[in-house]
Amino acid sequence: MYAVTVTFTLRAGTRDAFLPLMQANARASLEQEPGCRQFDVCSNGDDVIFLYELYDDADAFQTHLQSTHFKSFDAEVAGMIADKSVATFTQVTQ
Repeated sequence: MYAVTVTFTLRAGTRDAFLPLMQANARASLEQEPGCRQFDVCSNGDDVIFLYELYDDADAFQTHLQSTHFKSFDAEVAGMIADKSVATFTQVTQ
């Protein structure tokens, strides 16, 4: 498994426009990308949005980043984001 966390801090007044676009991106990822296993969109109720995504592997995440729906989403929300932090994690095997 390959986990990705993303924290967005939104520009003031953009949350209502951002969330439907984010949710549509999450749905498209789950429906159109066989390697995307989970895509949770969370919020602190204010201007911070947190994503938790699970992919089969790093290649599946790269496929996500190259998808048409992600590129469209990324371009559409670029002006809404004040800060963005991405972290990736690989599963520890025993």
